[in-house]
Amino acid sequence: MSNIGKISSSFEAISSSSLNKISTSIGKPDNATGFVDRMESALQNVAEAQKQSNNLAKAYELGSENDLSKVMISQQISSLGFQFTLNARNKVLSAYKDIMNMPV
Repeated sequence: MSNIGKISSSFEAISSSSLNKISTSIGKPDNATGFVDRMESALQNVAEAQKQSNNLAKAYELGSENDLSKVMISQQISSLGFQFTLNARNKVLSAYKDIMNMPV
């Protein structure tokens, strides 16, 4: 039962820090005033989550990180951030195509 508690606490720590960074960049951050600033901040946070995930995976492979659940959760957070970014890009391109196809 202690392993479940350990995994749960690891999940809460990783997910809360990474998802809070991503969600605040999507919401209304204090320093961003426009759409471009918000998207730039979100992209930077997704890139940071991917770097963190890669570093944890590398550390696990080298043996300095022993918590596999922490590594896997970090990879899932990174994957979700990338999927969000890809979906946002697809929506922007779709909107652009719709605008371009409008009659003048």
